Amino acid sequence: MESSQSLKKRLKSVNNINQITKAMELVAATKMRKSQEIALASRPYAFLALGLLANVSRLEIPLPALLLKRKVKKTIFLLVASDKGLAGSFNALLFKKFESFIKDKNITDKNSLFAAVGEKSRNYLTKKGLKIVENFIKVGDFTTPEETEPVANFLAQGFLGKKWDRVIIFSTNFRSALRQEPLMREILPIDFEKIKQTVKEIIPETGKFADLIKESNIDLSLQSDKPQDYTIEPSPEKVLEKVIWHLFSMQVYHLILEANASEHAARRMAMKNASDNAKELADNLSLQYNKSRQSTITKELIEITAGSQSLL
Repeated sequence: MESSQSLKKRLKSVNNINQITKAMELVAATKMRKSQEIALASRPYAFLALGLLANVSRLEIPLPALLLKRKVKKTIFLLVASDKGLAGSFNALLFKKFESFIKDKNITDKNSLFAAVGEKSRNYLTKKGLKIVENFIKVGDFTTPEETEPVANFLAQGFLGKKWDRVIIFSTNFRSALRQEPLMREILPIDFEKIKQTVKEIIPETGKFADLIKESNIDLSLQSDKPQDYTIEPSPEKVLEKVIWHLFSMQVYHLILEANASEHAARRMAMKNASDNAKELADNLSLQYNKSRQSTITKELIEITAGSQSLL
């Protein structure tokens, strides 16, 4: 049996780890709740923005360049992961989905470019030997539109400059505190059906926002048979150019916001599991320590009793 002194040291170390993981769990839970509220609050606006974007993309007028399709010669892939670790399988599931996609589609450096959001994305792409044209780190625990604007500008400017003809983002969508899904979204060129699919994916099946929709009888379906009519001043071309750019920026913002909410939820669960495991291990070590002490005490009592009997 392991000595009492050794068990005591191990027990102290496990208790210290338990305190650290418990504190990290509480911090992650606080960040998760705040980022979840931001993500849920942004969804009604995101839906209306994407709905407007879907409708104006089919108007019979000269459309902004972001809406124009062309032959795809080069694609840029943006991988959105975390800056920090200790988030369970959050990054691993996203990378697995990305690997599966590039393997099925036979993606190579010849016809593709790669960009990263988060240090983990950058490290992963570097390890895979894929050339990174741009990387964005430290976008914040609670992302603001100003923080994601450089990402949107980079993607849009490259598309307008014909450096790439298609933009695909791999990120994680927040479904609930226990469920986050890695998803692939093609955001450029802008297409109604792809926008409709994006809207469908960002609407949660359960939770606060889903209950609000049911209570308010809100119709979140996008009708693809005919676009809505708009009166646009001073001219459709000038207004749409500004509107499309803004809506595209908000779409990128929403994707990163969802990824942040998912990251905090995954980290909270990882730290909770670590705390539970540490507590279970501490309980087992305490039991072993008490048994070891009891064994030592019993042995000493036996020796004392045997010594006293030998003196009689």
